[in-house]
Amino acid sequence: MKSVVDKQVVPLAMGDDGVFRVGDTRVTLDTVVAAFELGCTCEEIAQQYPSLSLSDIYVVVGYYLSHRSELASYFDRREAQRTQLQSEMPLAPSESNQAIRDRLLSRRPAGE
Repeated sequence: MKSVVDKQVVPLAMGDDGVFRVGDTRVTLDTVVAAFELGCTCEEIAQQYPSLSLSDIYVVVGYYLSHRSELASYFDRREAQRTQLQSEMPLAPSESNQAIRDRLLSRRPAGE
């Protein structure tokens, strides 16, 4: 006699920006996978991202582990996007940031 097990829906949705998010949250697949790859358990990920349900994290991690090759191009594309954004960011604070910093520092009481 066979038992019937419902197939579980993977709680991933790709937004208009081409980024997978978990469930109805703004937490990306990249974030969950990175935490998992750093050695976090699903419970630890749930503590770090309380908007995620523990069951969704388990399903997403299981999906990732079962579909690494299919997801490789997605992660490669996301890494290229991160690299491009980092190269476009200035290395030094902009003048406006520096002006704000100077103004805040000038408010500090003397001797601090």
